[in-house]
Amino acid sequence: MTAIGSPANWRAAGACLSADPDLFFPISAKGPAEKQIARAKTICAGCRVRQECLEFAITHDLTYGIWGGTTLEDRQRARRRKRRAESAAAKRAVPV
Repeated sequence: MTAIGSPANWRAAGACLSADPDLFFPISAKGPAEKQIARAKTICAGCRVRQECLEFAITHDLTYGIWGGTTLEDRQRARRRKRRAESAAAKRAVPV
């Protein structure tokens, strides 16, 4: 259940609702787009459904846009960290 009462309605509570959607879909990750990404992340930082948004992006393997305050690169790094941590935990759990 989300902050607004229904898992399907989390988007309606997004801090980005009144922002220009193009802000969340920069054309690159470098140069002038860095400022655009920072602005989008600032909006996301104060969003009450940020976690739901991020989970949506991860679940649907979204490759474009700022979701839950993260870029594709941020999400890829988080996935790699999670896989490494799970792998290390599995190795520790195996009796020698």
